[in-house]
Amino acid sequence: MYTTSFLLRLAKAVAVAAIGLMATIIVIGNTTDYATNFLFVEHVMKMDSVFPGSHIHYRSINDPVLFHAGYIFIIVMEMFMAICCLKGSWLLFKNVRSNALQFHAVKNWSVAGIMIGIIIWFLGFEVVGGEWFAMWQSTQWNGLASAERIVSFLVLVLILLHLKDE
Repeated sequence: MYTTSFLLRLAKAVAVAAIGLMATIIVIGNTTDYATNFLFVEHVMKMDSVFPGSHIHYRSINDPVLFHAGYIFIIVMEMFMAICCLKGSWLLFKNVRSNALQFHAVKNWSVAGIMIGIIIWFLGFEVVGGEWFAMWQSTQWNGLASAERIVSFLVLVLILLHLKDE
C-alpha cells in the first residue's frame, strides 16, 4: 500500500514533468513553426491593434531585428525552463523513496524551471506584453488568458512542490 507521503511526492514529480513536457512542446512548436508565433510577438510590440485613441503608442517598437531578438529570447527561456523542469522531475522521481530531507534537497531544478516559466508568462506576457504594450486592448493579438492559465498552474505546482512531508 502506498502512503500519502509517497503519493504526494509522486504528484510533485508528475506535475513538474508535465510542465517540462509542456515547455518542450512549446519550444518545438515555436522553432518548427517560427513564423506563426513570431507574428504574435511582432504585432504586440508594434501595438498596431491597440485602441486607436490610446495615448501610449509611443511605447511601440517597429524594428524587425528587435521582434526577432525578443522572440528568440522567449524561445531560449522556454528551452531553459524545459531543461530545468525535465531534470527536476527526473531527480524527484529518482528520489521519491528517499528520506524527506533528501527529497526536499533535490527540488532546486524544479523550482528554477517553474520560476523561469513565471518570468516568461507573468513578467514577459502579462507585465511587459499585457501592460507595457497594452496587449489587453487587442482582440486579435491578446495572449493574456493563456498566460494567466499557465501562470496559475505554475504557481500552484510551486506551492505543491514546497509542501514538506515527514
